[in-house]
Amino acid sequence: MSASSYPMTRIGAKPFNHSQSGDAEAEYDRLRDLARQEAGKRSSCFDKAHQAYERGDGAAAHQLSEEGKKHAAKMDQYNKQASDYIFRENNSQGRVPDDTIDLHGQFVEEAEQILEQRIRYAQQNGQTHLHVIVGKGNHSVNHIQKIKPRVEQVCQELGLQYSTEDNAGRMYINLQGGPATMPPAHSYQQGGQQGYQGPQGGQHQQQGGYPGQQQGGNYQGGNQQNNGQNDELEKLAMKMLPRILKKLDGCCVVM
Repeated sequence: MSASSYPMTRIGAKPFNHSQSGDAEAEYDRLRDLARQEAGKRSSCFDKAHQAYERGDGAAAHQLSEEGKKHAAKMDQYNKQASDYIFRENNSQGRVPDDTIDLHGQFVEEAEQILEQRIRYAQQNGQTHLHVIVGKGNHSVNHIQKIKPRVEQVCQELGLQYSTEDNAGRMYINLQGGPATMPPAHSYQQGGQQGYQGPQGGQHQQQGGYPGQQQGGNYQGGNQQNNGQNDELEKLAMKMLPRILKKLDGCCVVM
């Protein structure tokens, strides 16, 4: 769906899912306000174009229509900048694990597009599930969740099972097509980082792991085992080195 048809609504009045500086929120609000201004100018031009057409002034109607299209393009541009900005802020490294995406601050259609991209990326990279932060609707008009119904719709269209987590503002999606039964916390993928191409195409490094889990335990054990193997190899090499040098003596010239 084109951004020009976006309803000017989002999850609620709070676009950030975490403590944020006033400057960051001001920048987000500035971009959305610019988009709303362009939307108003677009509507005004289209209304005037219709009036010109009704009175038989085709040239004026065409000119006003073209001006309206330019304002619509600017509106789309500002909304895209705001969407990308809030996505980077809410999904930057350390904010969410690599199996989670935060859709706070997105318009419904923006959230749909981002989610579809994220699901494709996750499936292509062998991820088995995805947690989606959709918000509880506390800051929406009449406390109605706007993003969650669209996430459910996307899952239904893709044939994926989903469920609401204990936190009503989060959803769990099984990316393998099976039942949406959340596995125990200790079975989530540990360590590593997944680079997700966000809606703007820039790579967003999302830190691995699931909240509350102990990371690095198995990894440290592997290192200890490897270190032991390296020690044995080193001892063996030192034992064999004199024999090798003796055989090579006289047949090789060191330059």
